[in-house]
Parts: sequence; C-alpha cells; structure tokens
Amino acid sequence: MSTLPVIAAVDGSDDSLRALDWALAAARGRGVPLRVVHVRQYAAWAQPDVLVAGAPDQDEDPVLDEVRGRLGPAPDVEYLGREGVPAAVLPELGAEAQLLVLGSRGRGGFASLLLGSNGMAVARDAECPVVVVPRPGRAVHGDAPTEPGPRVVVGLQTDSPDEATLSFAFTEAALRGARLQVIAAYAWPLQSWAMPGELVPEMIDQGAVENETWTLAEGFLAPHRKAHPGVRAEAYAMPGDAAGLLVAASRDADLVVVGRHRRRLLAPARMIGSVTQAVLLHAASPVAVIPPTPPDD
Repeated sequence: MSTLPVIAAVDGSDDSLRALDWALAAARGRGVPLRVVHVRQYAAWAQPDVLVAGAPDQDEDPVLDEVRGRLGPAPDVEYLGREGVPAAVLPELGAEAQLLVLGSRGRGGFASLLLGSNGMAVARDAECPVVVVPRPGRAVHGDAPTEPGPRVVVGLQTDSPDEATLSFAFTEAALRGARLQVIAAYAWPLQSWAMPGELVPEMIDQGAVENETWTLAEGFLAPHRKAHPGVRAEAYAMPGDAAGLLVAASRDADLVVVGRHRRRLLAPARMIGSVTQAVLLHAASPVAVIPPTPPDD
C-alpha cells in the first residue's frame, strides 16, 4: 500500500473539522501520516500567483493552532500552511497524497449551497481520490438494499467500468471490514424511435435486461474478489437513475465511491459527470470521487 499521506483540508469551519476527524481515522487505518493543510485565501485579482513559494509562518496560523489543540501531541501528524486560492492549491497538493479529504462546505460558503465551490473544484481536479464529508442529518429518499453493519457502496457502469473506482472500493471495504454493495443501474423501460415524434416500446423482457446487467457486473468484479478474498461484495442490478439509487444507498453507509466521470473519447481530461455531481450534492454519507485510470495504464 502507498505510504503517501492522507491530506485533510481545514479552514476552521465545523465542516472541515468533521473532515479532519474522518481523515485522521483514514490515515491511521492505512498506517500513513496525516497532513493537515490550511490554505489562506486571498483575492485572486490581488495576487496573480496561485501558490506562494514556501509556507507562511505556521506559528501565526490560528486555524492550524486550533487543530494542534484538538489533536494533541501526535507524531504521525504534520501541518502545512499555504497561501492562494484553495480550489487551485489543494488539487496540486493532491499529487503528493493518496487521499484528500475536505468538508462539504467551508468558511464563506453560501448557506443555499449543498457543496461549496472549493469541494467541487478539488473533486474535479485533484490527481488523487477525494473524499467529501457531508454535514450530518442530510435526508435522502428512495429505496435501496441495506443491512446492519459497516457498508461501502460503489457505482458500476457496466458499459464503461473503471477499474480504479472498483479497486478503491474493494480496498476501502477491506480496510474497514465492511460489506461492499455494488450498484449497477440499467434504464427501464427501454424505448426506441420508429418515426420522428413516435415512440414504440421495445419488446424486451425486463428480467432479461436485469440478468444481463448482473452477469456483466459479476464479470467485472471477479478479479477484484480474487485480490480481496475477505471482502463480501454483492452486485445489485437495479432499474432507474444511477444517481438516485446511489443516494438512496448512502443512507447509513460508511462511504459511497464513484468515478469522476464517464469515459468519453472527446471529453476534457478533467470533468465531473452528472451522476457523480448529483451524488456529491445529495448523499448522506461521505463520498469518494476517484480519478479515472490514466490511458497508459
């Protein structure tokens, strides 16, 4: 396993302190250091350079001082101060981390926003997986298969599976001793166009579509099951919207894992897909956003 640190982005807000607690547990579960980062934000128009060389005087950083007091003496925790725009600085720091954790909204966030702009930008641009920790008590609607005990949820697109997302989900479930719930959504009812403006329902049995989706999912899971024999992974082929199913499954889950975006030949290198964005905005549990596997891999 990588020895790179887990990064917790803090700004003194309650949201970031919840993310700090999550990141500390994740770092210790992995046996790696925790790096606590505070980015002092300035007006982008006032200083054109996004990242100032060298760290500010950390002894004069009240946010980092608060975290030191909260965590107490901890040899496996390091502190780093930076100046710049958090949405630009944090993704760059992610190149030297195995995981970057932040709250759903930090200081200065608009009360009407469920996810701050920094969180969305970091989830989109960081080179490492990003975990966004939501505020407690977020209500979700819809039905999804659940059971007591620790549970990790991962979304699987059977037409374009991402191995990095599945690998992260299995590893996280193994670290937590959790069950892995794999949600493979399929569209139903199916429809096709016969003539302009005329819809004709497909004469396809739903059971056949569901069985094919489940069979494909099981095939993609096979190598990961072999790599993690101790993880109990169950695939669910379910009709409906993938985002809605994942949000429903987030109720009482430890973590929901999603890929950053669906692979498309002409898509920009960094973007957030609509399903991932919806899950970030509405899931009740922490959400891990996994960057796609580089093409060379």
